[in-house]
Amino acid sequence: MSTTILQEGRPTVTPDGGTASRCPQDLLARYAEILQQGRLSWTEHHHLERQLGAGGQGVVYLSTRRGSDAFTVPVALKYFSPERFDSEELYVEAMGRIAKVASRVALIQQDNLLDVHNFIEQRRIRIMQMEWIDGHDLSDLLAPKFLERTRASVDDRRWRYLNDCVVTAGPRQSRFKPGVAIAIVRECLAALAALHREGIVHGDIKTANIMVKRTGNAKIIDIGSAVALDDIPPNRACTPAFAAPEVLEGREITPRSDLASLGYVLVEMLAGEPPFAGLTTYRELIEAKRALGGRLPQLLPPEVACSELLVNFIRRLVAADPSLRFASAEDADLVKEGAASFHRQLIVGGLASEYDNEIRAWLDELS
Repeated sequence: MSTTILQEGRPTVTPDGGTASRCPQDLLARYAEILQQGRLSWTEHHHLERQLGAGGQGVVYLSTRRGSDAFTVPVALKYFSPERFDSEELYVEAMGRIAKVASRVALIQQDNLLDVHNFIEQRRIRIMQMEWIDGHDLSDLLAPKFLERTRASVDDRRWRYLNDCVVTAGPRQSRFKPGVAIAIVRECLAALAALHREGIVHGDIKTANIMVKRTGNAKIIDIGSAVALDDIPPNRACTPAFAAPEVLEGREITPRSDLASLGYVLVEMLAGEPPFAGLTTYRELIEAKRALGGRLPQLLPPEVACSELLVNFIRRLVAADPSLRFASAEDADLVKEGAASFHRQLIVGGLASEYDNEIRAWLDELS
């Protein structure tokens, strides 16, 4: 029989007129002792399920964190490799800088930004514990195999709708329709705005570092290359194909550098091919990035290239001169020539849809 206990500890009377028995005194004493200690420590147990990804900084595993009373929760663990460091001292110094940035990111709590849970050390190797995200990264979603799987799982009517409104085949890989691509970019801009307000530059925005959850929402992940503007390291990691020209040239990194990287991601989503495919040297990449604004009409499909608002928005994201880009991530979304204006244009033209729901439904069909 259930009973209600008042906050001051007096039990209510049960329906039969009796009172509930009190908790054993030794259990209450342990409870009080734990509260009085003012600190708490315990051992966490993790089981590595499978590898989620690997790169120049290390490897990421899906893990199950186990607690008491059969509690389990999936988390992601990033193991930072010491391989690229000439000494343990340099590794420890770099890890200390990443830990400081991670602790600042952990306080932001923005829905489109990765949640960081902990930064731990095991036998001198550093591990970052993060939320596990149920979804796919953009590089996977743009791969032709995903579109092939979609075609095999839907009827002809649904297939036509997806091709008209969500995703279709591109020259080398799938490409998103403009409304969907801009919806993803807007959520990334919200995450970047939160980071930049805290004086942090992500430093490695690329398709593989943008997750699309099964809910249809986008989330920026992997802060291993993030830098605090008040403590910029002498050597910085980046992905050359997605790095802004000033980063490749070793000049100052700023929040606008992240905007250029996100612009390259947007071009890839809309064009159905990486804008710098086949380029390998820094010189080739820098020249191609400086010329990207002029190449957009040829690179983008006609339905995208005909939108002056959208093309100009992309040009302001990817401008080779950082001063010509949007002043901030908020501006890129909300100013007159920004992403929100393009979505409003689709609404006025009767071409808008519930983009998050469209993506969610597509991912449900894939699974």
